[in-house]
Parts: sequence; structure tokens; C-alpha cells
Amino acid sequence: MNPSDTHRPSTPSGRISLMVSDVDGTLVDKQKTVTPGTIAAVRRLREAGVPFVAVSARPPRGMKILVEALGLDLFGGFNGGSILRGDFSIVEQHFVARDAAATGIAVMAERGASIWVFADNEWFLTDTQNQYIAGEIRTVAFQPTVVSDFGDHIARAGKIVGSSSDFAMLEACEADLQPMLGSGATVKRSQAKYLDLTPPGTDKGHAVREFARHFGVPLDEVAVIGDMHNDLPMFATAGLAIAMGNAAPEVKAQADLVTTPNDEDGVANAIERFVLPRAGGKG
Repeated sequence: MNPSDTHRPSTPSGRISLMVSDVDGTLVDKQKTVTPGTIAAVRRLREAGVPFVAVSARPPRGMKILVEALGLDLFGGFNGGSILRGDFSIVEQHFVARDAAATGIAVMAERGASIWVFADNEWFLTDTQNQYIAGEIRTVAFQPTVVSDFGDHIARAGKIVGSSSDFAMLEACEADLQPMLGSGATVKRSQAKYLDLTPPGTDKGHAVREFARHFGVPLDEVAVIGDMHNDLPMFATAGLAIAMGNAAPEVKAQADLVTTPNDEDGVANAIERFVLPRAGGKG
């Protein structure tokens, strides 16, 4: 399936054998924590025989607390560019093409975005004044490394981020960059303030397919849940798509069902209301 293909199947699945969740804006609340209600709901889901996994734009290192809190056996970082086991051993790993990385950095920087490069298990940046750095530190739970230039790290980048408070500029840049970078990178906004370049041929739809293959589950028996545009490829791939109550209207429009916001235990409510009744074909 093409990463740009975000059209839903016509009929949602009546049987769910695997659930895949986005992280920020979905699985964690606004304080970036997994609530006790979500932990309990995931446990009940597993007890019903339905595995639960997560995929995020975050670097894998930035998902450690989440993996531990939920006991994830499998998860994806960099929008599906990296798939790892719960012990952080790598199942598969991909990088942004070097030429695409260089072009993307140049274009985003020229338009005023602050550039972050996630590579070699580190987070590199050159601009220490960006207003979103503190929030990203809180999210990924590790410090950035300040460099004068990105050097050879761009050859091994799992994700490159253009960060800016000019949301309209990032939206326009998203539309412009994908044709420019072609098969060298996947270009998606993970939040209004972040434009992500991730490895070519991978997105959250790719992650869903890999998770389903790992567990031996048909794609039409996979439920997915998310809130942002970069979640739409997994909406298009799975049998049941659930949008968060805090999701953008255009994301909700692509979903089969809508749950409560992430600050109101949206994932827990989705599990209880929408997924558990379909576990084992009960729906």
C-alpha cells in the first residue's frame, strides 16, 4: 500500500485479534504519562487474548518508559521506520536516504524551521533556542546533543524533524517536500509544530503490517487508534480505525469510531467500548 493511501475500507471489522496504538496525543495524556486506567485496560485486552503494541514518531529510545509501563513485547519508532522487541533488540531498521536528508534539511531550514536529527541513538541539534526543545526532552526523556553541523549523522537518520511555531509553513512544506524527496523519505507532520522526514517506504501503515505478520493476524482483524495525520496510513491498513476525541476533524473523518480525548482515558475507553466486544469475534 502506498504511504499516501489513506482511504478506509467500507466496512469495519467485527473481529479484533490485535490492537495498535499511536503514542503522543493518544496512548499518553498531556503530561506524557500512561494512566492507571489505560494500563488496566491493556491488561484486560491481553487477558482476552488480544496483543497490544504501539508505534510512534518518537525515537525508540524515547519509548522506554512506555514500553516498561505496558510491558510491550513489540513496538515501533520513527513512524514505523524501526521495529523493536520489548528488550530493545532490533527487528528491522531503516534510514532516510542521505540525499533526501540533506535536501530536506536545507529546505526546512531555509523556510525558518529548527532542525533536529535523530541518529545513532542520539538527538542532534544546532539551534538551542527553539521553544519546543524542553517539551521534547520531557517527551523522549533524554537530552539532545548540540553540534555545529550534522555531519555524517544524516547518513544514518531514523528521523529528521523541522520544528516551528509557523504551522502553516510546515503544512506547506509537507506538501512541497514529498514530491521533491520522492522515494528518499516519507514526509508527514506528527504534530502541527513538527514536520518529520522518516525512512522511505515506511510509515505507520508499514508498522501495522509488520506487527500483524509477527502475530499471525489478518489485517482486517487489527484495530488501530490515533489522533494525527501521520496515523492515517494505519487507518487505511487496519480493519478497525478509531480516532481520539482530541483528533483533528479530518482524522476523525477517516475513522470508523471516535473515543474520548487522551486526557479522558481515550485508549482505555476505546478498548472497553469498541475492542473488547470484538475480541474473538464477539462484535
